[in-house]
Amino acid sequence: MSGEFILAIDVGTQSTRALAFSAQGELVDYAQVVYPAPYVSPRPGWAEQDPEAYWNWVTEAVSRLWLQGKVTAEKVAALALTTQRGTIVLLDGEGRPLRPAIVWLDQRRAVRVPPLGFFWSSVFRFAGLRATLHHLQAEAEINWLREQEPEVLTRTKHYLLLSGYLNHKLTGRYADSVGNQVGYIPFDARKETWTPPGHWKTRALPVERDTLPELAPSGAQLGALTAEAACRLGLTAGLPVIAAASDKACEVLGSGCLELHQGCVGYGTTATFIVNSRRYMEPVALVPPYPSAQAGAFNLEMQTYRGFWMVSWFKEQFAQEDIRLAEAEGISAEEILERKAADIPPGSMGLALQPFWSPGIRYPGPEAKGAIVGFGGIHTKYHVYRAILEGLAYAIRDGLERIEKKSGVPVREVYVSGGGSRSRLVMQITADVLGLPAIRSGTEQTSGLGAAILAATGLGWYSDLSSAVRSMTHSGEIFQPQTDAVRLYDQFYRRVYLHMYPRLRPLYRVVQRITGYPLLQGG
Repeated sequence: MSGEFILAIDVGTQSTRALAFSAQGELVDYAQVVYPAPYVSPRPGWAEQDPEAYWNWVTEAVSRLWLQGKVTAEKVAALALTTQRGTIVLLDGEGRPLRPAIVWLDQRRAVRVPPLGFFWSSVFRFAGLRATLHHLQAEAEINWLREQEPEVLTRTKHYLLLSGYLNHKLTGRYADSVGNQVGYIPFDARKETWTPPGHWKTRALPVERDTLPELAPSGAQLGALTAEAACRLGLTAGLPVIAAASDKACEVLGSGCLELHQGCVGYGTTATFIVNSRRYMEPVALVPPYPSAQAGAFNLEMQTYRGFWMVSWFKEQFAQEDIRLAEAEGISAEEILERKAADIPPGSMGLALQPFWSPGIRYPGPEAKGAIVGFGGIHTKYHVYRAILEGLAYAIRDGLERIEKKSGVPVREVYVSGGGSRSRLVMQITADVLGLPAIRSGTEQTSGLGAAILAATGLGWYSDLSSAVRSMTHSGEIFQPQTDAVRLYDQFYRRVYLHMYPRLRPLYRVVQRITGYPLLQGG
């Protein structure tokens, strides 16, 4: 074995982490760089970031790792990169960014979308999916760019996701992993390749084929570290760079969830429920499954955008006093909020929260907004905080049930990871709302671990991916559902939560027409 550790770089929405894992999946050490601002908004609903900033954060995180002294660069056997999904970077022929990256949280929309032709238009019209298709096209960055910045597209030689951009910075190649290809690009998830000319997705999302990167399977060697990148990172030129997968795909792998009966709950910026399937299925019509980190498999996923971002939002808007108190006690503000919320009984004294702070594509629809019902004079901000946690767990259960219905396989095991899994209250609420034991992953850094598992397999440290997962993943504490809380949450979920969106949806559409927010189009 050449080298003892895998260096996994995890570029998230709010921070970048450099993580060193052993061949047994032990997190030896890591360093984190929290962004001063995850994105900038030149206009309402926009989310942009300087692409070079991500590369600078990567180099800073790796430099901090070496400074901590537990791991040395000489002992690194390979590097694997996992990133946030769906962030778009446009480069010119010299590899220079042409504009700020469009971050996945961006809500701009195109007014005019390209026609699909008579055949495909008829297919979607007869299937009753014409409105969904139009929304998908309006959301696609390529169509907004064609409409608003055609001169930028004319100069674009490389149309990349953030993963492709950073892999280029590492290897000098315009290449990316199959496991990263998500978002509004002409990718065939079933065949794991770019869609051919004439395909409806090629017409709907008209990215020039020669601007897209080469694709490599997850776990294959994507390239080798260039001398320039090695100098920036303090590593050896020629170090193998292994193709990983998106952060959520790696999260599933790092949680050890390879079977349909195993559910992976991710409490990150986006809250997700995912199962790994070897059969192609669309959890929502016209929305393909995401590529799995496992070759030939798919991640069936239901998302709640701005999931645990809502905790940060709540702190910034309502918890200044708690932040000051936490600083005085030398603890985090979340610990103060959790302490207060834990004293509130399940159900938040009648509050029910629908966590649609950002709209979806088809479910929830583009008009969706967040809502809280059941207010009374007894309620405090801590009731609202607990209602946020419960609302996210309701959304996870909704996703679980939709995926169970699609797959026909009941979920029997639930593994929870992401920043939210640190909270004992969150873990218990998850167990009680789902009515299943909630298993905390052995490490919070499951995305990085998933990337390390792929690298270890690619290096030949394990005979196959399943063996690597068995050896490198470990379970933590198990939270058992509590009977009384399960009964109460079940009633709230079935009799209140599930009825909120259908009944409020007409009002959301009226609000959208009156205010223009969420953005209907253009902008």
